[in-house]
Amino acid sequence: MAAEERVNILMVDDEPAKLLSYEVILAGLGENLIRATSARSALNILLNTDVAVVLMDISMPEMDGFELADIIRQHPRFRKTAIIFITGVHLTDSDRIQGYRSGGVDYISVPVVPEVLRAKVGIFAELHRKTHQLEELNRNLEELVHARTEELRLSEAQFRKRAELLELATEAIMERDLEGVIRFWNSGCENLYGWQRSEVLGQDMHRLLETVFPVPRGEVEEALHFTGSWQGNLIQTTKDGREVVVAFRKTMNHEGNAVLGVGRDITAQMRAEEALRENEKLAAMGRVAGIIAHEVNNPLAAITNIFYLLRNHESLDDDARRIAQMAEQELERVSHITKQTLSFYRESKWPIPVVLHELIDDVLDLQEREIRKRRIAVRKKYTTSIPVNGFPVELRQVVMNLITNAIQAMPEGGQLSIHVRQAVDGATQRRGTTMYICDTGVGIHAEDAKRLFEPFYSTKATKGTGLGLWISKGIVQKYGGAITFRCLRRGSESITCFRVFIPQSNTQNVTAIAGGESTKAERERAPEVSNSSKSRSSPKQVSGKVANKSTNKVCISEIRRENHVQGRAI
Repeated sequence: MAAEERVNILMVDDEPAKLLSYEVILAGLGENLIRATSARSALNILLNTDVAVVLMDISMPEMDGFELADIIRQHPRFRKTAIIFITGVHLTDSDRIQGYRSGGVDYISVPVVPEVLRAKVGIFAELHRKTHQLEELNRNLEELVHARTEELRLSEAQFRKRAELLELATEAIMERDLEGVIRFWNSGCENLYGWQRSEVLGQDMHRLLETVFPVPRGEVEEALHFTGSWQGNLIQTTKDGREVVVAFRKTMNHEGNAVLGVGRDITAQMRAEEALRENEKLAAMGRVAGIIAHEVNNPLAAITNIFYLLRNHESLDDDARRIAQMAEQELERVSHITKQTLSFYRESKWPIPVVLHELIDDVLDLQEREIRKRRIAVRKKYTTSIPVNGFPVELRQVVMNLITNAIQAMPEGGQLSIHVRQAVDGATQRRGTTMYICDTGVGIHAEDAKRLFEPFYSTKATKGTGLGLWISKGIVQKYGGAITFRCLRRGSESITCFRVFIPQSNTQNVTAIAGGESTKAERERAPEVSNSSKSRSSPKQVSGKVANKSTNKVCISEIRRENHVQGRAI
């Protein structure tokens, strides 16, 4: 894209008068202004046009701006397209967060200030133009690198001049001889692998990087000798011990005595794609489960009514009536399961009162088979029924993640303790609802504690995506709360407890609906965290970033007391 080439700006509004006013305001930018009076026409334009900025109204009859932004972001071409929302109504913080999650980059309130609108749209239009120019420069640079590989037969002086150009590339570019000895190592390699050029020149490349090939190494060398090039994904190790996935291209020079390699780190991309595939699988399974539960629910209701009539029929004797009653009870149990399944995949559009212990009981019912299989004892203590104001599916996901992790941490059995109560946060003095989920499983190692809430970091090897706790933390923080953990170890036994705190600011309106129900708050203060013990008999503690001293002590003390009674002192 040339510097003077105009970019396309798409304006979406169901009122032509507003579109005309936007066009008058933005005419001074000198860009192509395209109108769309509906979401459908906007999508058709996007599919056939390269659009730099989308300026859209939030309130539209066919499809609101947030829904349209979600659809736009699902297309790979438009994931980086700037979307600016225009709204004539007051937006809450949750509405703004929803807009940003849908892909919006900014908001403009009505009445529109022409200078502000023109400035914001102009910035994103220019950013789009510069991005295209950089992409073109990057393509030209790759072509230049390929052309330089054809000139390896030139003298050493020419090679050094070419190396100076290769230093400009962000990719990792290196050259080795046929024995694998490194002869060239650019700044991209230093950034990717951590070793400076002076540390690696003269060393065996694949031995240094502990390269794992997708095919036998002999096949790679044969491809280089016969076709002159090879490309694929390599697993290599950096200086600090991290494993990275590198998309690598190798080219043999004309003399056949050296190999030029260009690598690009795609580790995060591979993890994101794998997580996306797993999420898509889970979403598909959830939709299928919801459909099945819905279809089963209708005939199930009819059968339940039939058994009710049958149980009270005068022709039955006492034994037959008792058997019919037992069948009716089992049908009620099946009906309860189908309703739970449907509730897992029906999200409300607005926050509603949610009782945490009811969500916990639903999750425990769904995990009942796994709990019995692993011989896990479940202990529940609910001292409050005050609801929180939120989205049931989000809160259920937090509970599901924490309980599932606790169950998976106890493959040989143990105790799962859950406690819900009202509390006051010692650091902020905010009142709210606190949920503890504790287990006597394998525990959390000190080296994992600092990274436990990082995306794509998992302690389950290949079984986990590393997103569960990261997503849970994001959901809890959206409610203004906090999620923390603590782990106590002694010998081979451990107790791990996660604490979720949701402040009163999210529940005060719901409390009034509940009839003013309240529980005496228990004050919590900042914890003392020790990563080393003063003696061999004192338990080791591993903690996350915890705000309260008594955090998780309630469940931990109860588990320790029960285990002591059973002869398993911790």
